[in-house]
Amino acid sequence: MSTTISTKSLNLLKELQSTDFVLFELTLYLDTHPDDEEALKQYNELAEQRKEVKERVEAQFGPLRQGEPQSSTSSWEWNSAPWPWQI
Repeated sequence: MSTTISTKSLNLLKELQSTDFVLFELTLYLDTHPDDEEALKQYNELAEQRKEVKERVEAQFGPLRQGEPQSSTSSWEWNSAPWPWQI
């Protein structure tokens, strides 16, 4: 099965991955610096940004994880989106 993905779609996936990476790093930092208000503010802003990017990714590719609710009611989409190794 050959799947072609547009540059715009690939950039959207990269945005989600980079946001996840920064959130993970901020989580580690906040574990050792829980009183850093600026880091907490940045974390909260990025968490909101991730939510928006995730919604755009799922609207285009379907659910990211198997157990998450789907917005589509016309068909089951979990297995129809390109898998990570197909991108």
